[in-house]
Amino acid sequence: MAYPKTGTNLSPDLRSLVRSIETKHQRHDSLKLRVNTLLTDGERILSLNREEKKAVVTEVSAELAKAQAVIVAEYRGLGVGHMTQLRAKARQSGIYFRVLKNSLARRAVADTPFSGLSGHMVGPLVYGIGSDPIAAAKVLYEFAKSNDKFVIKAGSMANLVMSTKDIANLATLPSREELLSQLLGTMQAPIVKFVRTLNEVPTKFVRGVAAVRDQKQAA
Repeated sequence: MAYPKTGTNLSPDLRSLVRSIETKHQRHDSLKLRVNTLLTDGERILSLNREEKKAVVTEVSAELAKAQAVIVAEYRGLGVGHMTQLRAKARQSGIYFRVLKNSLARRAVADTPFSGLSGHMVGPLVYGIGSDPIAAAKVLYEFAKSNDKFVIKAGSMANLVMSTKDIANLATLPSREELLSQLLGTMQAPIVKFVRTLNEVPTKFVRGVAAVRDQKQAA
């Protein structure tokens, strides 16, 4: 904010008073800027107007429509730097990651397969929403193991609410990429055998036909 210069035609006492007020305003703006920098998305959302909140619910609802899992965790006391790191990891794994005001989250999950989570929406929560349940569980669970201020509260898959133990078990499963790699590995030998068998079938069939012909000719 720009402030007018103190007029030179004021008396010394009044000029000193005006300068004092200007200084206080400048300090207030500086403090406001620093506080706003430290705020998380969830804290900023408290000041959103009705239309902005409606837009947030619409955005989250769109993510839920294509999701297979939702993981919620409490981040009380977690620093902005750590939150930024977690957000980056979530993005790399294709997870929609956002701090939300719980009232907006409840509106978003209402009438969806994840509505059972409403009863667990208490306190400052972050939401991890993804189409890959294992990836969503892994990212948040691994982060929680090394950050005691980040506590997983609950999760949900279609019409199923998961406990923290369920999420831990889900997080220890092989990822989709690992599963595909294992599947290809286990399928490779049977496929080779199957292809060999397919190649042998015509040969055996021809040999069988030839044997029948030879028998008829001999008779």
